[in-house]
Amino acid sequence: MICDSDNLKKVSVALRYSKAQIQVSDYKVILLQKAEEDDFIYLDPPYNPTSSTASFTDYTNTGFNDNDQKELADIFKKLDDRKCKVLLSNSDTPLIRKLYCDFTIQDVQALRAINCKGSKRVGHKELLIRNYS
Repeated sequence: MICDSDNLKKVSVALRYSKAQIQVSDYKVILLQKAEEDDFIYLDPPYNPTSSTASFTDYTNTGFNDNDQKELADIFKKLDDRKCKVLLSNSDTPLIRKLYCDFTIQDVQALRAINCKGSKRVGHKELLIRNYS
């Protein structure tokens, strides 16, 4: 099911009566201007490619390369300095493990809903990285 209209209506009501804000902006601007102590922030960036053929980073016309991953890690550290609670998911690559080596890294198994071969939708390891217990 692509659109769960009942759930969408419930989310609409929840947002209407909360202090949540939805904004369109570069993630760096929002995080560095708005994040405060005790905020919980979940980051789900374009994943670092695990092979030369596994590149699904073209969410924008500029892509999301290793330098973008490093910049995101710097922002993660700034959010940690602000005492925000930060959780990030990413692929299990040497670069990602190196960038977040000062934080808690947990391996998790993940499913891929999109793959041209159904048998390749299972058995993927990802990382959850967090700065809190």
